[in-house]
Parts: sequence; structure tokens; C-alpha cells
Amino acid sequence: MNIDASLLRQAAQAAAGGQQYPAATLYLVATPIGNLADLSLRAIHLLGLADALACEDTRQGGSLLRHLGLHKPLIALHQHNEREASASVLTRLAAGERVAYASDAGTPAISDPGAVLVQEVVAAGYRVLPLPGPSSAVTALSVAGDTAAQGFAFAGFLPTKAGERRTALQAVLATEGQSQVVFEAPHRIVDLIALLAELAPERRVTVCRELTKQFESIHTAPAAALPAWLAADAQRQRGEFVLVLHARAPVAAADDALPDEALRVLTLLATELPLKQAVALAAQISGAPRNRLYEAGLALKRGGDE
Repeated sequence: MNIDASLLRQAAQAAAGGQQYPAATLYLVATPIGNLADLSLRAIHLLGLADALACEDTRQGGSLLRHLGLHKPLIALHQHNEREASASVLTRLAAGERVAYASDAGTPAISDPGAVLVQEVVAAGYRVLPLPGPSSAVTALSVAGDTAAQGFAFAGFLPTKAGERRTALQAVLATEGQSQVVFEAPHRIVDLIALLAELAPERRVTVCRELTKQFESIHTAPAAALPAWLAADAQRQRGEFVLVLHARAPVAAADDALPDEALRVLTLLATELPLKQAVALAAQISGAPRNRLYEAGLALKRGGDE
């Protein structure tokens, strides 16, 4: 990307310079997950102010700074040395410096180093301030279109050993009512997709590959259809993957019908309110299970559309 770094920093100063950036503070800086243009102006401004940059990979951190025309001391802080490297950050904070931390891509401490650093800094009595930005998990959720989900859970990378992996995936799949976000590396994606097709063939899955990059792809289908889709094009097996496992519909027993009063309350509320809000209120009023109420609400909506 050919840009004038000084003009970029001036734009960042104009957009973000009015906020206070206290000294003796650790700043968690979210960095692009694939497209450098996603770096926020506030992040650029803060990197200019920082006295040092702690980063998961100093090559990545150094490249980012060079792109911005900046030169800062770099501190390597990754999963193998996080606690030890935190001491270097604390020394700088004790001297009143601003220290930024950036993982290789995305938001620190989300399946990346950073949590231990935050814990150490807070325990020492210093402030930690986040600069939000790119997150592959949130990006994938936004494009999954899982209308049945009531919230989401972040599973991250599953275990690599086959037995542990199966057990972990079974636990993820057993959760009702939530989207589940799973990360996967390219050399394991075929095995993961095959396991999903075996354990939950009807579950809808959104497969996101190389998000925000030039050749990103997003595909949603039942798990049973994904092995063939993946095998049809070798390119589909390359890159970094984020999978959204759509919410599992609750299975109700035949004799476990909703009380008439709960159904009446839901029906009244659903005529005036969005379904999720109507379900939440009906659950509070009647004490009926939210998942059952949501199922009933979907049935009411389908009936009204016919």
C-alpha cells in the first residue's frame, strides 16, 4: 500500500488527538486481521504517542510501525514468554511511559496473548485501556446471519489430538441457543469439517476463509454438505478459517407443552414487539423456558406469514 505516512498521521491527529491518553498506561491496540486499511485512526495516533510497542511478533510490529513512518522500541511478548516479558512493560510503566500492545492480528487476548499482561499490569496498579478494532470472531458472526441465536460463545481453537478434539466439539455442539465461533488452521480444516458432518450433519455452519483479505470467501451450508464443497476446490482449503456453528434448536419433549398462560402472554407481546424482546418479557412474566418460548414465537410468526 503506497501512502504518505505523514498525511496518515496528520489525519489520525485530527480525528483522535482531542482525547486524553494518560501516561503510565498500557494500551491494547487491535490491528488488522488481513486488510491494513482497517487500522483505525485512533490506533495510528496512539502508536505515534507510545513510548514502546510490545508485540506478539517483533517482525509484524516493526512492519506496522514502518508503514506508519514510526520508530519505537519493540518488546517481544508472546505465549511462551508473556509473564516474563510483562516485567519489561511494568518497568516502562513505572517510568511513566505509555506502552502499546498488539498481537499479530485482531484484538489482543482473544485467542492471542495479552490476558496475562493485562493481569500483571492491573495487579501492579496501572491502567489498561483498550483501542477496539478488528476481530475475526465478531466479523464472522456479523456475516453468519444466524437469526435463531441468542448470543454467542467463543470456542477458539479446538484441541489437536483426535479424542480430545471430538470431545470438545461434542460439548460445543450440545450448547443450545447460541452461535459458536471456532478457529481452525488450514492443515486441519478438512478433518474438522468431516467431524462436523459426522456429529451434526443438519447443523448450519458458516465457513469464513481469509477474512478481509483479497481472496476471502464466506459460505453457509448444512455441515453434511461441507466436505464435498471443500473438496471441490483446493483453494477452499487454504488460509485461516473462522467457523460459525449456528445455534442449535432446542428439542422439546412431546408432553412438555408450554402452559396456556405463557403462550397467551407471548402471543400478546409478539404482536407489538420484536420476537426476541417479546420472548424475554414473556419468560420473565410466565417463568417459562426462554428457548421453548422462542420456538413457539417462531411458529406464531410462520403462521402469521402464511
